Amino acid sequence: MDSLVIAGKAFRSRLIVGTGKYKSFQETARALEASGAEMVTVAVRRVNLDRSKESLLDFIDPKKYFLLPNTAGCYTAEDAVRTARLGREVGLSDWVKVEVIGDEKTLYPDVQATIEATRTLVKEGFTVLPYTSDDIVVAKRLIDAGASAIMPLGAPIGSGMGIQNAANIRILREMIEVPLIVDAGVGTASDAAIAMELGADAVLMNTGIAHAQDPVLMAEAMRDAVRAGRAAYLAGRMPKKLYATASSPVEGVVSS
Repeated sequence: MDSLVIAGKAFRSRLIVGTGKYKSFQETARALEASGAEMVTVAVRRVNLDRSKESLLDFIDPKKYFLLPNTAGCYTAEDAVRTARLGREVGLSDWVKVEVIGDEKTLYPDVQATIEATRTLVKEGFTVLPYTSDDIVVAKRLIDAGASAIMPLGAPIGSGMGIQNAANIRILREMIEVPLIVDAGVGTASDAAIAMELGADAVLMNTGIAHAQDPVLMAEAMRDAVRAGRAAYLAGRMPKKLYATASSPVEGVVSS
């Protein structure tokens, strides 16, 4: 089976789905089911951790889904580290998607703070998956800091613009050995397929599903697109050529 393996843990699905921005917890649950995802992200700062009232966590079966807490909403390394620790203390997971925002308008990551937070959390025993830019130098420094995967954006968070940096994604694929997960920018199924065809090991998305007119149907489309893109990458596309080539050979054909 062509599994996604991160830090020694295998996943059958290469689609990772976020749990924010849906109209209701019930819609979230239906979309997760339709996506076929096994790993789902949960913003530590946006869930009711004391479970005193209805919470997103009531709609996510921990026996079915692997929770990946994230540090969304953090703007410093220290804040991200505190948030990750809180998620672990309340029993969410010792895995964490580290997200440290550097610019409020574009939501681009503060890569230096991300590296600092990654280094600290890895020393504390966390499995860290950092959201980052598509810079190969930054990616290598994150790996040196102990990151178990690299999660570059394909376009700004929530933009739905699709993969805007295909060349950089290809460079990252060729030059890093840890899993490469495209995170942010996917708007529709073809974007997910393109990310996988470029060699991404997985795609993480939230808005592309949650803000679709029919989130559940879009979740199904994203599931199939990720599978198709992975198969196409493994199969190897035909070379591109400037001129046409006949589909049926003409050599050896006898005309009457």
